[in-house]
Amino acid sequence: MQGKLLFKARNSLNRLSLPLKFFVDIAKIGGEGKPPEGARGLSKKGEARYVGGAVRFIDLSRGYARYGSEIEEAVLRVLRSTRYILGPEVAALEEELARFVGVRYAVGVSSGTDALYLLLRALSLPEGSRVILPSFTFVATAEVVRRAGLVPYFVDIDPQTFNLSVEAVAEALRRLGPKVSAVLAVSLFGTPADFTRLEPLCEDQGVVLLEDACQSLGAELNQRRSGSFGRGAATSFFPAKPLGAAGDGGMIFTNEAEIAQRVRAMRVHGQTRPYFYEYPGINGRLDELQAAILRVRLRYFEEELRLREEVAQRYLQGLSDLPGVRPPQLPPGVRSSWAQFTVRVREREALKAFLAQKGIPTAVYYPLPLHLQPVFRDLGFKEGSLPETEKAAREVLSLPMHPYLGAEEQAYLIGLIREFYR
Repeated sequence: MQGKLLFKARNSLNRLSLPLKFFVDIAKIGGEGKPPEGARGLSKKGEARYVGGAVRFIDLSRGYARYGSEIEEAVLRVLRSTRYILGPEVAALEEELARFVGVRYAVGVSSGTDALYLLLRALSLPEGSRVILPSFTFVATAEVVRRAGLVPYFVDIDPQTFNLSVEAVAEALRRLGPKVSAVLAVSLFGTPADFTRLEPLCEDQGVVLLEDACQSLGAELNQRRSGSFGRGAATSFFPAKPLGAAGDGGMIFTNEAEIAQRVRAMRVHGQTRPYFYEYPGINGRLDELQAAILRVRLRYFEEELRLREEVAQRYLQGLSDLPGVRPPQLPPGVRSSWAQFTVRVREREALKAFLAQKGIPTAVYYPLPLHLQPVFRDLGFKEGSLPETEKAAREVLSLPMHPYLGAEEQAYLIGLIREFYR
């Protein structure tokens, strides 16, 4: 059983402690902390204290406590149907998410990585052409560019949003000219990239614009959903994502029938009719079990996005006036899905160690930017090439974030951070 938490009195859901038979224990991503024995409220000196229980970086068990029985029912329905591959659950999820995002087509695939890869392949971009993308992102974004026979070209980020700097993109387009075939903009940590300026820029330059929405499903820019920008977008259903499955899964969004048709073929080895292969493909299907689980979670998704916003607001209220900490600031017209709550801090490693000792797990996304990784050394980028990216990598720290993070847990966490910088 979990320890008795102060916040349980306010949220009866947190009284439940269910086994996670369908979810990866995402606490391993950032670690799971346990507050020190004997912690009880606030000390006479005003130090942050917290009553028992484990604080998780991402706690899937609390969501499971709400709708686990519905997930189990959906899984059992699929098992009894004996339709396990590309059946009615996948088709229904594709229709529901296309409607949610606001696009004509959604195609379910095996992972976010494969979604990015298949999207690039479906466009038939010139082999060896450059794709402009950020270095401050997960490796899959650049990995799939190479797998698709293209060349990653890293540019710097906007220090406020951690997303692509539009000025850096424009300069790269001016410098490289016709060598560039596409811009792959990542909507990092749940905040959409600056598509208001990227879309007309790419259209004017005649290059394809794509969105890596693997962290941002549910986010909005000027009332347009993430996943609806550019010629196509890819998202991930990894369990830690705002809309996560019980394993890997992904989806491609587009308004273009030809892109959707090609991806549908390429996810089944390029087959367009039985044993007839029109495109080079992969085994990249989304299975029925994951689709059924996602359809249950989608029913709660809007509410969980709102709860994430409440968690983010509590962080902002508690940290915005604190020297040494720079919380995220959303540009006008942006609604984040808050996949992560990532701050810039002084003395990051010392703060991270201090919080770990007090039972608070944190994570660093990403400590070594892609342009400095050994696998991309041949591209010729050196330390100092992307100063804003490298500065962010030295300063960022992600705090626990999930829809069911309790107010008292956050008060304890915020109090510890304030104590550290006092």
